[in-house]
Amino acid sequence: MAGAAANRDWAQIIRARLAGSTPRHEVSEWLVPGLFEPIDQSQRRLFPQDPVPAAVLMPLVERPELTVLFTQRATQLRNHAGQISFPGGRIESADGSPVAAALREAREEIGLAERFVSVIGYLPDHLVNTGFRVTPVVAFVQPGFELLPDAQEVEDTFEVPLGYLFDPANHHRHRRRTPVSAEEVEFCDIPFGDRNIWGATAGMLLTLYRLCAGPRADE
Repeated sequence: MAGAAANRDWAQIIRARLAGSTPRHEVSEWLVPGLFEPIDQSQRRLFPQDPVPAAVLMPLVERPELTVLFTQRATQLRNHAGQISFPGGRIESADGSPVAAALREAREEIGLAERFVSVIGYLPDHLVNTGFRVTPVVAFVQPGFELLPDAQEVEDTFEVPLGYLFDPANHHRHRRRTPVSAEEVEFCDIPFGDRNIWGATAGMLLTLYRLCAGPRADE
């Protein structure tokens, strides 16, 4: 786990940077996962125009070295089959909020009990090309939990050290076409062993990294 990223106290930094954050749904703040800035009008047309509200839980496990908990989606799913993801899905009317949806989905998909989860903040909404506007709910997870993945949705779960994910040496840039147009957008992959973290999942991680690695306005 070489590099300065692995040696920083990311837990303390993340708590400080996300303190007091709330879900932000304004169109002007929507992000495309992997891009550095909020999207402009020319980029907006590359993605669905009426996205469905959704939420994911970004679980940061409080081990001696902070890790991120991922799922690998089942291969029979219609959307994102086999991809690396965070537990989550569309916000149902009964949920009432992104955090309620994210916690429900984590319980349903991988059996993560809410008593182990402490929500600490939110990232701006991210547009994904399958037609969703996703609110990332960032949470610390206490060790000691037992996961019971739903085999219909989740093939596997695994953890990756946050220092590895935040190390720029592991951020591999690629250009991919969006399904709405023939134009290409630059995205980032984060390979880890024989797995590849990419798409919206990698983009949300980069959003958190940029928030935490950059200087604060008052620094």
